[in-house]
Amino acid sequence: MAQSATRILVLVAGICMAATEAQADGQGSYVPCDNGLRCVMAPCPSTSALDVTTGKVVKGVWLDIDGLPQQDKALDLPDKLYAGKLVVAGTIENRPHSFNGKQYSLPTLVATGIERTAKDSERKHCSSR
Repeated sequence: MAQSATRILVLVAGICMAATEAQADGQGSYVPCDNGLRCVMAPCPSTSALDVTTGKVVKGVWLDIDGLPQQDKALDLPDKLYAGKLVVAGTIENRPHSFNGKQYSLPTLVATGIERTAKDSERKHCSSR
């Protein structure tokens, strides 16, 4: 019995340490999706991202999926991201983007992995629910 309790405590400690490491290196969990915004002139990113931890919606986010592992790059990935069907691990950082010869520093969600399917409550900010 004592051995089982020890194993459970070690497992829980390991999970807590992994979660702390993810937070320490700036990784977060986000639900990116189309926000319905359309415009005539760039920059006008039509993606928003819900920070699952804080509940804050970051509007006008560019999505960088180049860093995703190959197994996460499914054929229907763009459709799932557009509709807000996935929780993505990553960071939001300001990155330079060039439009019509002008430089802009815009928030970019740098995706590093797919965590899970998004819950309906996490997709409320999406235009294509």
